[in-house]
Amino acid sequence: MQIQTETRDGNLVLSVQEPRLDAHNSDELKDYIAKLLEGNESRLVVDLSAVRFIDSSGLGALLSGYKNANLHRASLVLAGLQPRVQAMFELTRLNRVFEIYRDVDEALAGH
Repeated sequence: MQIQTETRDGNLVLSVQEPRLDAHNSDELKDYIAKLLEGNESRLVVDLSAVRFIDSSGLGALLSGYKNANLHRASLVLAGLQPRVQAMFELTRLNRVFEIYRDVDEALAGH
């Protein structure tokens, strides 16, 4: 899985560089987020702008990261959801769980 990370304004920005977030790569993302949170990050911004498709495994990985962040007294927010991905969050009502921003800049300004 291709993931780029950078620190911006005290936030760790995690950019998922995959067109699909599904059963084939979601465990890798879940583990990656868990390792980052062990490093005492306080706020993760997950940029999903490159992701065109997400399934239940991908949603589960992000939800696991969200719960893990809460356990570490950190926050995990999402940015850049494409229309199909946004629709999945709305269908599963996970849009009520996550803070979702239009893009990374808005997510950085919104905290």
